[in-house]
Amino acid sequence: MILLAIDWANVGIKAFQLILSLSIIVIVHEFGHYLPSKIFKCRVEKFFLFFDPWFALVKKKIGDTVYGIGWLPLGGYVKISGMIDESMDKQQMSQPAQPWEFRSKPAWQRLIIMVGGVTMNVLLAFAIYAMVLFVWGEKKIPMSSVTNGISIADSLMYDIGFKDGDKIISINDEPIVYYDDILKKLFLGERVRIERNAQEQTITLPVNLIGKLVEKKRSGLPLFIPRIPVIVDVVPDTSNASKAGLKRYDKIVSVDSVHAEFFDEYKKIMDKRKGQQVQLVVLRNNAMDTLRAQVTKDGTLGFLRLNDPESLDSLGYIKIERKKYGLFESFPAGIRLAGENLKSYIDQFKKILSPKTEAYKGVGGFKGMGSIFPSIWDWQSFWTITAFLSIALAFMNILPIPALDGGHVLFTVLEIVTGKKPSQKVLEYAQVVGMILLLALMLYANGNDWFGWLKGK
Repeated sequence: MILLAIDWANVGIKAFQLILSLSIIVIVHEFGHYLPSKIFKCRVEKFFLFFDPWFALVKKKIGDTVYGIGWLPLGGYVKISGMIDESMDKQQMSQPAQPWEFRSKPAWQRLIIMVGGVTMNVLLAFAIYAMVLFVWGEKKIPMSSVTNGISIADSLMYDIGFKDGDKIISINDEPIVYYDDILKKLFLGERVRIERNAQEQTITLPVNLIGKLVEKKRSGLPLFIPRIPVIVDVVPDTSNASKAGLKRYDKIVSVDSVHAEFFDEYKKIMDKRKGQQVQLVVLRNNAMDTLRAQVTKDGTLGFLRLNDPESLDSLGYIKIERKKYGLFESFPAGIRLAGENLKSYIDQFKKILSPKTEAYKGVGGFKGMGSIFPSIWDWQSFWTITAFLSIALAFMNILPIPALDGGHVLFTVLEIVTGKKPSQKVLEYAQVVGMILLLALMLYANGNDWFGWLKGK
């Protein structure tokens, strides 16, 4: 028997956020189909959040439409009379077309109905980003304030050629203005210009960087963090740090007379002093103090370092650039932010389609989506992630794949251009092929999630 330790509290919080986020996105998407259907006098038979094979958790018929919540949380749907969709209602389609049916409407009306869901998801992302900026503003760390360069948080970066203290100048010849932009640009980059020991160098990134990171099962750790001094934050009462007399905001300067101002320097020394006593020199209230401490077998003293950007900013170790937005200026800023994230997502999608990048190894399902939510409830993070998922799912839905909105749009555009409507059989076969492709993709993505998780145990 194999017992796997699971933090059910964290899993529950992440799962609830994912379900709530997807519920908002799905309802808004389906409303985007529902509204123009009603405007063009199409009969909408069903409006469901989640799928309802065999039974529904909740349902109520109002007018011609049954509204409900299904038990299978894989999306949602509106069933429009006279439309070939996932219900594959061939019996209805074999009857003569009725005035209230989708298939009896002009092509331009059908096109508007089909793009309505994606349009609403894009508008939702714009609105959420705007409100996030209006309520919380925007915070970024200028690279000019990361004066000591970067500290390596993932050993793969050492293998690629980075070193602690490197200052990142540009990625693909595009200057890095804000520290917050490094990660997403690094995934899409080919070369990084750095400054090391007052000299500029170029590091060439491996084509399969994303694949290498997936293979390492990195557990969400960052690749880099700003290289900041070792500042004591939390000192548990029972720790060796407490016994030695370390206090919050102490800055460690040296260990056994060896310079250890930065964490990478401190860690190298402590790894060599496991189980030994060391002499610490710390800066406290602008005065130097010397302490004796016992190092554990793990090479630690038991205190937590200060990593909170707000605290580091207040102490002057980094600088956070803050920008507040008024209600009216938040909307163009929200559109700008949504556009930037959509472009980044499309660039990542291109990486997945290229086998040599091995980015396909990182394609994840519901577990992967849930993992991007924080393990504690934070409204700013929740809404920011929801906006990103909304615009990402809008892009995926508009792809010209049968069974997706983009597949229906493609056939409708071809009809408008050629003047010929595809036969019912062609549409039915396309729907079946599309559903098989989507099911295969879903199985692959979720299989990636769980296989990777089990492999990491």
